[in-house]
Amino acid sequence: METVDPLVRKLSHRSPISDVEREVLRNSVARTKVVDADVDLVAEGSKPTESTLLVSGFAARYSHVADGRRQILAIHVAGDFIDLHSFLLKRMDHGIYAMSTCTVAAVPHERLAEITEGFPHLTRQLWLSTLIDAAILRQWLVGMGRKSAAARAAHLICELNVRLSVVGLTRENAFDFPVTQEEFADSLGMSLVHLSRSIQDLRSMGLFDWQRNRIEIMDWSRLQQLAEFDPTYLNLADGER
Repeated sequence: METVDPLVRKLSHRSPISDVEREVLRNSVARTKVVDADVDLVAEGSKPTESTLLVSGFAARYSHVADGRRQILAIHVAGDFIDLHSFLLKRMDHGIYAMSTCTVAAVPHERLAEITEGFPHLTRQLWLSTLIDAAILRQWLVGMGRKSAAARAAHLICELNVRLSVVGLTRENAFDFPVTQEEFADSLGMSLVHLSRSIQDLRSMGLFDWQRNRIEIMDWSRLQQLAEFDPTYLNLADGER
C-alpha cells in the first residue's frame, strides 16, 4: 500500500481524483514514520510547519480542562489529515495523540501552498475534508446535548463503521478498534462507569459486541435506528466539486 492510498480512496469516494492529482499527493509527502500509542502526534501550543496524514491506526484530537480531565474532540482514521487546518491557523489550540500504533506521513506546508496555487480541484477536496471534520464535531455536540448515553455510543459506532468502510477497513460490519473503553468514554463526554452500562445495554439488545480490540455490529439497522444515525453529514455522495 502506498502512503497516500487511504487518503486518495477517501477523497475519490466524494469526487474522482485524477492520476495527476494522485501523483501530486504522493510527491507532497516528505517522510513517514511509525508512532507508538499514547504519543503526541501534534502538541498543543505548537506551531507546525507541516501537516500530518494518518496512514494507519487511530488518532484523537483532545483538550484538557483545569483539573486534568480530557475531552476527546475527534477520532481520526486512516486517510485523515489530522491537522490540515494548522496550515492556516498556525498555532495549535489542542493536541492530537496516537490512540494506537500509527503510521503517519508529513506534508510540509509549503507543498500544501503549491497545491492550493496549482490544483484547484484537489484544493476543494482537501477543504471539504476540513468541513467534514467540523460536521462530525457538530454531530458529537448534538449527541452530548440531546441523546441518551446508549444512543451516543451507538452513533459513534455507526460513524466509525461508515468512515472505516470508505477506506476498506471493515468486513461485514466489523472492524478492528484497538482503543480503550476509557478513551471511548472521553470521546462521548461520559464516565467510564456510565459507558460500561451503555455498552452492556447495547449488547443485551443484540446490537453489537466489542471483544479483543474488535467491534462487530450484529444488527446494523436497529443500531442506526437507536442512534438516529444519518450519514448525510459525512458527505459520501459522489459528485463533482
